[in-house]
Amino acid sequence: MIVSDFESLPWRDDHAGKPRRVGVEMEMAGIDPDAIARVVVDEVGGHLEVESAFSATVRDTEFGDFGIELDAQVLTSRGYLDSLKALGIEIEPGELRDNLEEVMSRVAGLVVPHELVCPPVELEALARIDEIRRGLCKRGAKGTQSSALYAFGLQFNVDIAKVDSAHLLAVLRAFFLLFDEICERERIDFSRKLTPFVQPFPEDYVAHVLVPDYAPDMQTLIDDYLRFTPTRNRPLDLLPLLAWIDEERVMAAPVERELIKPRPTWHYRLPNCLIDDPDWSLAKPWREWARIEKLAADGYALERAARRRLGQSSVLRRWWSRLRRRTAKMLAGRD
Repeated sequence: MIVSDFESLPWRDDHAGKPRRVGVEMEMAGIDPDAIARVVVDEVGGHLEVESAFSATVRDTEFGDFGIELDAQVLTSRGYLDSLKALGIEIEPGELRDNLEEVMSRVAGLVVPHELVCPPVELEALARIDEIRRGLCKRGAKGTQSSALYAFGLQFNVDIAKVDSAHLLAVLRAFFLLFDEICERERIDFSRKLTPFVQPFPEDYVAHVLVPDYAPDMQTLIDDYLRFTPTRNRPLDLLPLLAWIDEERVMAAPVERELIKPRPTWHYRLPNCLIDDPDWSLAKPWREWARIEKLAADGYALERAARRRLGQSSVLRRWWSRLRRRTAKMLAGRD
């Protein structure tokens, strides 16, 4: 793998004038945390520190710390202990808890992925992260298409280039315009479409954003996002970014507050994780993100594409989108 396999971005520096970085998160099964850690250490050094049967960290690598965890919040946070305590069962630290968590980890690992959370690296270093992906493939890691139960994803956390509403709006518009094409090219797995994690944006919000004279300031952009789609379960999750810009405003909305980690990044979580396919690499889904940014940087092409897409946004589709959102609010007990 060579650096040129990863397409460049139109904006090379981040909002602070430093080289942009990207964090990669890979979900997988068929491989235990020790084996994942060994692959990381073989490629970038460091040493493993185990926190529990559900989580561990490879520390002091040349890029920083790599997190390894079973992607189930109730387990990694040990929330299950609170549930047991409510039933009058308290399990103190020690061999009993360790054994219990080992069994729970093995059982949960059949359908819940282990996730490798890589630290942010500069774009030129993505090839090194891809070497880790290659090593995991050789060690037997299983990806999205290995089982109908594996709704596994790949996530990029890409540094933003600018902190202004016009720039954020351009990238969001470009994502909406390319979404269907990306899904088709990437063959987004059916099992992932059934999960809540990457649900498409509401059609009425898409239409709202694509209207040519929509030019919100930052406050309006955030308020509109929270009004139309107050959830992190989107293929381009803006809540971490918007919370970094205005945490108080975002956390006051009916969102998943405990799961939002404010940071100045695009949280792109649409791609499958085909980690067990030797012909696949991180460069392929990265190419789709590069297409999004390149369209965002071309104002003329972006405007033309937006007008075409608006022509496909029927009144019926927008009405159905609003109805679904209102129904979801009613079921959740919100106004």
